[in-house]
Amino acid sequence: MIAKPCAIGIDLGGTFVKYALVSQTGDIIIDGKLPIGGEATREDTLDAIQKAIQKVVNHATLKGLELKGIGIGSPGVVDKGVVLGGAENLDRWENIDLGTIYSDKFHMPVFVDNDANVMGLGEVAFGAARECSDVIFITVGTGIGGAIVINGQLYGGYKNRGGELGHLTIQHDGIDCSCGGRGCLEAYASTSALIDQYVDKTGKDIKDVDGHYIIERFKENEPEAVACLKAHTEYLGHGIAGFINTFAPQKVVIGGGISEAGAFYIDMIKKAAFRYAMPNCSSNTEIIAASLGNNAGCMGAASLVFKSTL
Repeated sequence: MIAKPCAIGIDLGGTFVKYALVSQTGDIIIDGKLPIGGEATREDTLDAIQKAIQKVVNHATLKGLELKGIGIGSPGVVDKGVVLGGAENLDRWENIDLGTIYSDKFHMPVFVDNDANVMGLGEVAFGAARECSDVIFITVGTGIGGAIVINGQLYGGYKNRGGELGHLTIQHDGIDCSCGGRGCLEAYASTSALIDQYVDKTGKDIKDVDGHYIIERFKENEPEAVACLKAHTEYLGHGIAGFINTFAPQKVVIGGGISEAGAFYIDMIKKAAFRYAMPNCSSNTEIIAASLGNNAGCMGAASLVFKSTL
């Protein structure tokens, strides 16, 4: 028997809407995704979310499952169910009251938060940081996103405007960052930055290089790949040390595709982070890889519902 109750989890990305029906114990009953395409309008995206929710509602109704609500993870700054802005990869994705739109359509509670926050919450509710109260989650990809969980609750600062972990300054007067600042962790330690550094060293065509390619060259002891990955993990370690000194979390959870490279990758980050962190702050901290993979967003979105309704 599948545990009841259940919740709908929606994970909105730049090209897909992922959806899942998730039980309170973290079982994924159904999941899937709908394309929205790079040229999708705001209206197209809203329609795709509605269709994804409807698919899950139909399945839950057919199976006689109890739905407690809908959780949505969206790019951008989110406050009280409203996406205020900051999602440059989606058309006019600002001042959108997703909470009201879909609660009116489906007559059930809707909870919305930033997509990286939701991924982190998923790891706390069902994944690598289960049963932890204080957690830092970092996802390493095109950029660096993250989530702060304090006393079991997501923390985003006043009006949920904070938590931009990728934009911790690690280099005074450093290289430009996409946020408009300079010297940010994201500009030095994202997978995109790793690729740029590798291409600069090797002269290879950037179209032929991704994170997986660099990891494979690292395993073959190619000097340029070794140097770039060492620098990448040192930068991440510096940033994580800052988070440890500030929050003293039980766990730092590292997600994103490159985090699945292997235990050696997490070990390199750990060595750097604990070298720079204050011993008194880091004595109870563990640095680990995320465990939910591509399911983290939907599962975390569903957990928003369980935290608020049960």
